[in-house]
Amino acid sequence: QVQLVESGGGLVQAGGSLRLSCVGSGGTIRNYIMGWFRQAPGKEREFAAAISHDGNSADYADSVRGRFTISRDNAKNTLYLQMGDLKPEDTAIYYCAADRLSFYVGRDANSYDYWGQGTQVTVSS
Repeated sequence: QVQLVESGGGLVQAGGSLRLSCVGSGGTIRNYIMGWFRQAPGKEREFAAAISHDGNSADYADSVRGRFTISRDNAKNTLYLQMGDLKPEDTAIYYCAADRLSFYVGRDANSYDYWGQGTQVTVSS
């Protein structure tokens, strides 16, 4: 079982950038499909991005495609989300998650087995 801890959230102005990190412990993230999800106030958790075991394949929600980039460094046991051109509607708690069974990247939160505690991202207009 892997434990996940996110960091890098904060307050940023619209148009700005942030990079989120998610460090795994107690296991290697190399064995997992990894994803980023987010939950805005009063809304359900939604998919943002996911990446394959080797980092060669990724998927993005339409709302973030072209602005966000997901990547991973398996040697450092770390997942990243580079966020650019941030908008107020990107304000949410961002969670990283690990899927231990899937072979391909997926958007369904129910497929992910392990979750971090989340990091707050607030974008001001």
